[in-house]
Amino acid sequence: MNQAFVLGAGIGERLRPLTEQLPKPLVPVFHRPLITFAFDHLLAAGVSRLVVNTHHIPQAYTEAFPGQSYRGVPIQFRNESPVRLETAGGISNVRDLLGSEPFFVYNGDILTDLPLEPLLRSHRENGNLVTLALRSHGPALHIAMDPATGRLTDIRNKLGTGDDGKYLFTGIYVCDPAIHDWITPGKVESVIPIFLTMMLQGAKIGGVVIDDGYWWDLGSRTSYLSAHAELNGKLGVAIDPAAQIEPGAVLRGMNVVGAGAVIEAGAQLEDSIVWPGGRVTAGAVLKRCIVRGGITAGGTREDADF
Repeated sequence: MNQAFVLGAGIGERLRPLTEQLPKPLVPVFHRPLITFAFDHLLAAGVSRLVVNTHHIPQAYTEAFPGQSYRGVPIQFRNESPVRLETAGGISNVRDLLGSEPFFVYNGDILTDLPLEPLLRSHRENGNLVTLALRSHGPALHIAMDPATGRLTDIRNKLGTGDDGKYLFTGIYVCDPAIHDWITPGKVESVIPIFLTMMLQGAKIGGVVIDDGYWWDLGSRTSYLSAHAELNGKLGVAIDPAAQIEPGAVLRGMNVVGAGAVIEAGAQLEDSIVWPGGRVTAGAVLKRCIVRGGITAGGTREDADF
């Protein structure tokens, strides 16, 4: 499968104020835009063309990818304005860009390295219209599936099956182009009602459980901080070599400091993240804090975002 639609239009309300200057998928993770981890994941699976929808601060994508490419792979951006179309609406809105070939859909706010080959294999072998990558553990177990057939049967008991779900939807799935026949063009709509309608009408919508690797939804500051703490050393260096840590600054626990960031003399950081270009003033004491680029943070603060 050589193409993917990556959802980049998220507003990131739960991450504010972090998303006041960047769309959620561009928030830095170990000094890199979050969405680039999705791109790397997809490129490793054979994808050679990327389609991304935008909405909130669309110019930030132009700045992040000025050549509209990533590692030599072209990116086609499609802005949703003035209304964000949600997942199903976003898929329909890029129908002309995706053409008549199958495609991945990949949420732009997740961070994972789960293997994608089982998803592709299950989709091909079962002749599904849509196949979801699932996990058997996680924060939101809402997908019901018949293990014998691999077919989805309900989501949050919306169809009245009595099954609230036992699997987590990872936000990664594979679609055949016939999915467009189920979506109303221009309608603001999540993909979940589409999936439920497909189940009711007997369309082949399947799932495959992939528990290998890590998986994070970075939609909240808690998960954002936790992912950095637990994935330290796996995704890059914590302190960028181009960061300036002045003599007398004290760093405790797991801190991530980006290029061009300055931690002034006497400042104390504990389990905090300073984005590229952020600054922490002399004498500041920050615990579990996040400092955005271009922002100066000071004082004694805990669980605060600047």
